[in-house]
Amino acid sequence: MEVFVEYFARIDNPVHRARTEEVLVWVHQKFPQLMPKIAWNQPMFTDHGTFIIGFSVAKQHLAVAPERAGMIHFSDEIEQAGYSHTKELIRFQWDRPVDFSLLEKMIDFNILDKANCSTFWRK
Repeated sequence: MEVFVEYFARIDNPVHRARTEEVLVWVHQKFPQLMPKIAWNQPMFTDHGTFIIGFSVAKQHLAVAPERAGMIHFSDEIEQAGYSHTKELIRFQWDRPVDFSLLEKMIDFNILDKANCSTFWRK
């Protein structure tokens, strides 16, 4: 995961850095077929050149972006898990555990849903 080393180094808060590393390493280990990369100064994972999931660090949370289709598909589960969100991202609060099962479902959904996608973003 050399691609994320500089990104991790720029996260000043050690708790936020550790959580971000934990999540990104988990994604890489759980989905080794995905390509880790930095784009738009944010860590993300792609599959055959198409976006699968992205992350960004904010003061109060780790933002997780599964694209709008993923947000729509999992809106009920996101609500039930108690996460705040927008139309494009979920906020994993720093002081709450990460729901890795929900994250896994979102990644699985995007991998399957975008299996034949030839563009970076959905059209």
